[in-house]
Amino acid sequence: MSINQPLADRMRPKTLDDYVGQEHLVGKNSILRNSIESGNIPSFIMWGPPGVGKTTLAKIIANQQKRSFYQLSAVHSGVKDVRDTIQKAQKQQFFDRPNPILFIDEIHRFNKSQQDSLLSSVEQGIITLIGATTENPSFEVISPLLSRCQVYILKPLENEDLLKLMERALSSDIYLREKDVEISENEAILRYSGGDARKLYNIIELVINSEIAERTESERGNITEPIVLTNDTVMERVQENIALYDKKGEQHYDIISAFIKSIRGSDPNAAVYWLARMVEGGEDVKFIARRLVILAAEDIGLANPNALLLAQSCFDAVNLIGWPEARIILSEAAIYLATSPKSNASYQAINEAQSTVRQEGDLPVPLHIRNAPTPLMKELGYGKEYKYAHDYDGNFVTDDYLPDKIKDQTFYNPQQNQREEELRQRLRKLWGKKYGY
Repeated sequence: MSINQPLADRMRPKTLDDYVGQEHLVGKNSILRNSIESGNIPSFIMWGPPGVGKTTLAKIIANQQKRSFYQLSAVHSGVKDVRDTIQKAQKQQFFDRPNPILFIDEIHRFNKSQQDSLLSSVEQGIITLIGATTENPSFEVISPLLSRCQVYILKPLENEDLLKLMERALSSDIYLREKDVEISENEAILRYSGGDARKLYNIIELVINSEIAERTESERGNITEPIVLTNDTVMERVQENIALYDKKGEQHYDIISAFIKSIRGSDPNAAVYWLARMVEGGEDVKFIARRLVILAAEDIGLANPNALLLAQSCFDAVNLIGWPEARIILSEAAIYLATSPKSNASYQAINEAQSTVRQEGDLPVPLHIRNAPTPLMKELGYGKEYKYAHDYDGNFVTDDYLPDKIKDQTFYNPQQNQREEELRQRLRKLWGKKYGY
């Protein structure tokens, strides 16, 4: 084992018992652990943030089941690489031998033709596919492939998990255990790690190496004082060495969070700055554009309905144009959304409605607004006394459209902006006091 090998790689667990986190998947009697221990592993996709153990878990499965393991990165591999790997797997097919595992990291970066090349081999059982992605597979993985795979969601590591990994590294790593390291404060390490084990190991290694490097030659040869890690030393060392942007995950979530919150806060200058950070870092253009579409509906909504249209147009345009010109389109959309009036009334409305559904269960649809395609249904009163709105003045008639138990409940509450004030007045005129408008 080389000292140049990163700590995160040196500490990679080899068995499920050493694996930390994801108890809902690999804890005792969990669904994935039962599959692993039974030897009956389906093809599946792991969806979760960086540094939570996706690659490690794939390798543990292959090792525990003594399966051949092939690994491809969607960033560097093409259709030819996939087909070559599948041919190798076919040559290893024997009656008493389990399927080889093909692990594809960042599978969301495969285009349609690359994903299509996997279909038949997964369907025929030539390989067991394990994919890893930081993006929602519903958006990025083609439906035929997704239908042949289970999807498991991996969560950011809890602080308890990170503390366990930290203690293990200091006590068992072949190099760190030889050093006298004392962690007197851990809040900064945990905060900078952000639920990411790889970040945690990188920070520990960076801070310890930086502290050692500052000591004189004589001190290095005879270190008697322990290396003490405090919140201040961690923050100082990390901020000195922090990268501009790591599109593979180091600051991915922090930067996109700052970008979204700047737009939500109506600050076009901050929005463009954080956009520039992502552009310079080579962030996935589709990821940025998709976030703008979500924001337009969640944070602007009916205060400016054109925001969603522009965000969708932005998404379509940047997918057509690509870098570097897409930055101009993104800038226009970000500034437009930042300077738009804000409302999350639609977002709150669906949250309230879902909460009511979960609380009240499946309330019956009122008879008068049920569909009545058969004579029997008509006899039972389906659709009876339904009032067709267009037959009345103003194309409106007062009626009940909610189940009786919640017939006067309000989910949508217009907020204080010009557009929604107009909507409030219209609803008040139509419904009077029924919904409290």
